[in-house]
Amino acid sequence: MAYASAEGIAKALSHRDSSASDDDPAYQEANAVPPAMEYDIEHVEKVYRRLDFRIIPAFWTLYFLCSAIRSNIGLAQTMNADVGHDLVTVLGLSPKDISTALALFYVSYVIFDCPSNLIMSKLSPRVWMARIVFAVGIIGASFTAVRDAWSLKFLRFLLGVVIAGMWPGMAYYLTLFYPPSRTGKRIGQYFTAAQVSAAVVGLVSAGFQLVDGRGGLYGFQWMFLIYGIVAIIVGIALLWWLPDRPLPPGQSRVNTGIARWLPVTPEALTGKDALVHYEDLKRVYHPRPWTLKDLLNVLVDWRLWPLTLMYFGVVGVGIGTQLYGTVIIHGINPKFTGVQLSLLFAPIWIMDLIAILLVTPISDRFHHLRPFFFSAATSIQIAGLLTVTFAPTSNPWARYGGLLLIGFGLGPTVPICMTWTNEIFQRRHGEVGVAAASALVSGLGNLGSITTTYALYTGWPADAAPGPYQYRNSNLVMIAILAVSIISSFGMFIALRIVGDKPRNRPNVDGNSTNDESGLPQDGAALREAQHRGFGRMWWSRKP
Repeated sequence: MAYASAEGIAKALSHRDSSASDDDPAYQEANAVPPAMEYDIEHVEKVYRRLDFRIIPAFWTLYFLCSAIRSNIGLAQTMNADVGHDLVTVLGLSPKDISTALALFYVSYVIFDCPSNLIMSKLSPRVWMARIVFAVGIIGASFTAVRDAWSLKFLRFLLGVVIAGMWPGMAYYLTLFYPPSRTGKRIGQYFTAAQVSAAVVGLVSAGFQLVDGRGGLYGFQWMFLIYGIVAIIVGIALLWWLPDRPLPPGQSRVNTGIARWLPVTPEALTGKDALVHYEDLKRVYHPRPWTLKDLLNVLVDWRLWPLTLMYFGVVGVGIGTQLYGTVIIHGINPKFTGVQLSLLFAPIWIMDLIAILLVTPISDRFHHLRPFFFSAATSIQIAGLLTVTFAPTSNPWARYGGLLLIGFGLGPTVPICMTWTNEIFQRRHGEVGVAAASALVSGLGNLGSITTTYALYTGWPADAAPGPYQYRNSNLVMIAILAVSIISSFGMFIALRIVGDKPRNRPNVDGNSTNDESGLPQDGAALREAQHRGFGRMWWSRKP
């Protein structure tokens, strides 16, 4: 695509600055901006790559650990089952106990997801994210001490409380440093941590099974303890690792309250890089403090509901596969041992990871076509579920191949859905739009997880009965839900073509009123977001 020139960007921004009409000296001083500068797209790319090295590894690490702690209960159900040392046997759990414990996590997650994200938007995002990981580590390690069904259910509920806001908070955090059209690839990059976690946790669980009984702990208890301790350490390290919200060039960070006692983290960018980032993403440097009315405007925006239905289906299948994957594989061939189940579980998430790395960068380059990428990946999931459901029981490997298809289709769907949410709601509602909408789509969409964990699979006793039709009805229900996700994505696409997603009247980044029909871009990135990047400026087309 053709990028806007640096001169054009500078002129547009200078024009916006020259139209200031607020005569309040205090306001002008607080929102003073440096004069517009010229910069080229090469420098922009360099700045975002530099941010990648600072942010993405930290997000990848924290998401890996939190995903492992959230989902390792699924592996604990089959670990050392051949000697009666699995979680179900040791605690004397019924199928309903398991499904209730799994569902309670998502009940508390849905309740606290949006409040957590809104708090994060008011406080330091860095500190709030560190708090989440530290608390997840504490609760995760506490699972070592569970002795009966009620304590397992209680800790699962608490885990949902403390982890709420992590996933949408990460999406919101990215919009403080990147334009939404560039976040799909980044969300995909750290989302691979969940896939690697699922694969690695499955493989490592084989090692934990080998230390079963040592130190008076079962293998699954060792797993809970080790992951919890590591998460506590990472939660503390994030206070130094993650950068805080960027400040306009020339402003000094003033820490007040409890922040005065916390470690100081280096700024994400300095010097000319900070100036270029300011010009390219000016919208995040001068956010208008949001009010309850602003939040209400987000809540009543009809665009939330198609996105929520999209998320509902794909996250339901994803969590179902993550929690019940080894159970489904065991149903395909009951002769598999616990170690074999763990080893067969890993390739599902390797396929998921491959799809994320292939599809999400392309979806960013053609960001106006996100529903097509989403629907294609969801269709692959449906094909996988049909294969698992109807492949001959005499050929278990064909049904296992269906699970691999599900894994491949799952990969890009959640990052694409969250990125599309960011794009629509930042443009329409600003910072509170991203914070609230990403949390609501994630939280309400996770009702799909509650459906999967409580009403389907082992939560549906008649469907979980051993035999050639085990889990058939659960799979068919998930196929129907995925079909709704596809319909919702195209419905959203058509509705946006008709109605649009123009911003509501609100002050622009310089404090002046922005008219919906003005056509004036907020910053340099907004100029480029009007078009697809396409396959231009790929590594093979760059000049040496």
